[in-house]
Formats: sequence, C-alpha cells, structure tokens
Amino acid sequence: MLEILAERFNYIPIIILMMIGLYVVIATGNLVKRLVGLSLFQTSVFLLYITIGKVFGGGPPIIVDDGHHGEDAGHGAEAAASHGAETADHAAAATDHAAEAADHAVDAAHQAAEVLYSNPLPHVLILTAIVVGVATLAVGLALVVRIREAYGTIEDDALNAADYSLESGSAE
Repeated sequence: MLEILAERFNYIPIIILMMIGLYVVIATGNLVKRLVGLSLFQTSVFLLYITIGKVFGGGPPIIVDDGHHGEDAGHGAEAAASHGAETADHAAAATDHAAEAADHAVDAAHQAAEVLYSNPLPHVLILTAIVVGVATLAVGLALVVRIREAYGTIEDDALNAADYSLESGSAE
C-alpha cells in the first residue's frame, strides 16, 4: 500500500490544488476570487495531464538518421536505371547495394522500436490550453472591471440585490 502511494505521490498535491480551486469557485462571492479559484483549478488539471503524459525513461520522439538509410538504396537504383543493361555485374552490385541498404533500414527500425519514447501530444495540448486559459482569464477580468464600473461592486450578493432592485423598480 505504501509503495503504491509512493509511486503516485504527485497526484496528491494535484488533487489538493483541484479541490482548493473548486472550493474557492463555489464558496466565495467575490468575482476576482472566483477567477483566481478557476485558474487554480485549471492549473491543477494541466499538471494532471502532464503527469499522466510523462513516460519515465522515455526520450523525445526524434529518430537520428546516420546517413545510411535509404540514401544508398536510392543511389544504387539510380545508377542501375541510368546505365540500363550494360553488364550483369553492375546490376548484381546494385542489387547487393540495395539489399544492404534495406538491411540497414530494418536494423534502424528495430533499434527505434527498442527505444522508449515519450508522447509529446499531452504537452502540446496543455501548452495550447495554457494560452486559451490566459486569454479566458483576461476576458474574465475585463468583464469584472466593466461590472465594477456599472454596479460599483464585484460581490455576488450585492450584484444580485442591485439586479433585483432594477427589475422590481424599487430603490434601495
């Protein structure tokens, strides 16, 4: 039990941040505090996805080409096609050269299959979500400024009371 908890320790602070953010959004009546809680909740979701997307021991999905794959096979095929049917020795040499290049390609594919790669998709999606989150926060703060100018407050109870008094026509 302790080993399982130690392996998944990073989920504990993420869940704590998530619950704090959710509590702030629900419990407070101040619009700025709600936006801060929403940003905290959003950040915890980002951390959760990044944590899930991490592969321990994995590297970036970049295959390094050492110059032996496909290059020789294409050159051998071009040489055989340009010379036509000059001699049987040239055709056999080109075939051997192409077979050797194919063997190199198969070896490279096996080496690539043995390497553990980390999936970059969750990180790219989170990067996009961060940009959208910052833009959404900016729009929310701009709306709070406009609400403050119109009503003179950013407290939810005071806003509801002001709206009720406008609808009912009574002055408070």
